[in-house]
Amino acid sequence: PLTPGQVLLRLGVELGKSVVYQESNSETRVDVKESVRGQDIFIIQTIPRDVNTAIMELLVMAYALKTSCAKNIIGVIPYFPYSKQCKMRKRGSIVCKLLAAMLAKAGLTHIITMDLHQKEIQGFFSFPVDNLRASPFLIQYIQEEIPDYRNAIIVAKSPSAAKRAQSYAERLRLGLAVMHGEANHSESDMADGRQSPPLSRVTTGHTGLELPLMMAKEKPPITVVGDVGGRIAIIIDDIIDDVEDFVAAAEILKERGAYKIYIMATHGLLSADGPRLIEESAIDEVVVTNTVPHEVQKLQCPKIKTVDVSMILAEAIRRIHNGESMAYLFRNIAVDD
Repeated sequence: PLTPGQVLLRLGVELGKSVVYQESNSETRVDVKESVRGQDIFIIQTIPRDVNTAIMELLVMAYALKTSCAKNIIGVIPYFPYSKQCKMRKRGSIVCKLLAAMLAKAGLTHIITMDLHQKEIQGFFSFPVDNLRASPFLIQYIQEEIPDYRNAIIVAKSPSAAKRAQSYAERLRLGLAVMHGEANHSESDMADGRQSPPLSRVTTGHTGLELPLMMAKEKPPITVVGDVGGRIAIIIDDIIDDVEDFVAAAEILKERGAYKIYIMATHGLLSADGPRLIEESAIDEVVVTNTVPHEVQKLQCPKIKTVDVSMILAEAIRRIHNGESMAYLFRNIAVDD
């Protein structure tokens, strides 16, 4: 996984002295063992399986540093948790915005992260956010590790992933294919109780207006827009978590004539039976970065490969501490990337 040790090794500095532990009643406790007054403090927090404990540790650590008079508290969070919950869905809530407010309240003054699920998440924060990109490392992997990559085609497994895939296709000078439709009903199509009978109330006066009825969506079975026959198919996405969609996409691509299938993603969460399903599927290789720990998953599935991104995080830390411009880390990055 991405560890503080890897980043420190590149920066040539030592790890600060602090202890984070859980007491017998499962409460998180933080002890800072040295003075941090007036200093820039970087908290490196990778997100393990127990997401909520990691968030609580980050909040308590940030607040401990704030009350110890640290000058700046910068959170280095390669994978930002709850980033998928960044839109209002039915009767839910935008949890990502809540987390941003909690981090600000705890004392963070800056965040370094990588490939947010939606770039607009940066607007949830009241302080600067540097959203670094993993694409240069994954593109380098394609060029160096995939034989005959010139015969590849970049695939977006849904229209919503097309912009990200297009960015890779244009940089590698490759063709683009987009998959459309779905194998089963998505969560958005599930009944949410809006058609349930209202509570009986005695109404007086106007009974309400008749509004035009919005027709229900009907998505076709999965189809591929673009020719993948006799090509290497490289599916691009930002997060690979539940792998059923990727496995279904790989089977369709095999049927359409693709002879090798790779998946490239920044964050390899690979939850539940993901590694086993990948191992048994038509997918040849899954390439993810080390933003999320996934050693156990690699032992279960040799098809999973890791790309190290500690270099760009270390450089971001160095530049922020020295007050240098971050533009170098975003060179050739367009608005749509």
